[in-house]
Amino acid sequence: MALRPVQVNIKALDHLAVGRFWAEALGWEVHSGATTYVGPVGGFVWPHPVAVGIDVVPVPEPKTTTKNRTHLDLATTSEAHQAELVARLRALGATPADVGQGNVPWTVLADPEGNEFCVLEPREIYRDTGPIAAVVVDCADPQVMARFWGAATDWTRHEATDDLAVLRSAKGVGPYLEFLRTPGVKTVPDRVHLDLLPYPGDDKAAEVARLRTLGATDLDLGQGNVPWTCLSDPESHEFCLLTPP
Repeated sequence: MALRPVQVNIKALDHLAVGRFWAEALGWEVHSGATTYVGPVGGFVWPHPVAVGIDVVPVPEPKTTTKNRTHLDLATTSEAHQAELVARLRALGATPADVGQGNVPWTVLADPEGNEFCVLEPREIYRDTGPIAAVVVDCADPQVMARFWGAATDWTRHEATDDLAVLRSAKGVGPYLEFLRTPGVKTVPDRVHLDLLPYPGDDKAAEVARLRTLGATDLDLGQGNVPWTCLSDPESHEFCLLTPP
């Protein structure tokens, strides 16, 4: 048994506006309902076989000033592309963000509701990821995260050091999942998290039990009776296990 990351969940006061921003940012399509899903062009395909989509979920609370522990890194193909993308994102409503990055070759921005993300300088490793280079998670111990998430999902570990752990789909497609050693501890609920999905034919309840044995814990966010299961990983990063369609 194994699970696959299928989408990044972003909470927003205005899910339509934030969804439209990310669709324009990535060159993807937006599909609106109770939530706003953003995925590659070509009609609604979920789960997408390659990309990790974005699901923007309405909530009544605004983002705090605390930096999100999970963010997106966007890929570029050249310095000119990076500059053009930053300018286009600024025109769409992104704003510069200071997360203590100092003088770095990438650009840190925030979406219209303050969710931080990075526009990377061109890097060979991200040449075939699509517009999202990586989903980056701040953590205290990347090797602990690599063990948990590597066992929880069917993604392959590419690197695991004291400072950085990197996973990617075993098919070698789509974005990377990166765990970056970062000082600080969780102080507010996660505004951005991953959603996982079992494969067809796998038993969701059995997967929940397996995740618990790996170190996941149950999480009550006031979600009530819903078809997904809220959990947290060994460092209290929230994530959801969805019900197969």
